[in-house]
Amino acid sequence: MKHEIARKGFAVVFAVALMVGLAATAHADDRACSMARAAGKWSFTDSGTVIGVGARTAVGVFTLDGNGNVVDASATSSLNGSIAVETFSGTYTVNPDCTGTINVTIYASGVAILNVTLNTAFDDCMRQIRGLFTSVTEPNGTPLSTVVALEGKRQ
Repeated sequence: MKHEIARKGFAVVFAVALMVGLAATAHADDRACSMARAAGKWSFTDSGTVIGVGARTAVGVFTLDGNGNVVDASATSSLNGSIAVETFSGTYTVNPDCTGTINVTIYASGVAILNVTLNTAFDDCMRQIRGLFTSVTEPNGTPLSTVVALEGKRQ
């Protein structure tokens, strides 16, 4: 009798543990980041310093298309007090751990002025993105040293 109760108790505990484990796995899969889940329109600000030039800040919008492309992107920026209206386009990646990269070319009046790479991290169930400029070069390949961070929010 004691063995029967123990066996049934073990079976119940095992079944509950299995269901909890499966539910946690399904829930974790719902939170996995992907390029498709990143798709949509985003607004952002970035701010920091271009070493040797001065302060930079920008505000704008962009769209991640779900296929790795940054499209419909525009911003107004200030570099050491000089205001510019910019457009940009490029590519992005998203890893299951919610990290990724964005590579864009920034244009002013239709002329390429900068190539920028950011390392990114999505949070808040992919409703926010944070990034750090990790590479900035002029179109001729001249590197610029920067300390610029980006914060964005899904619209």
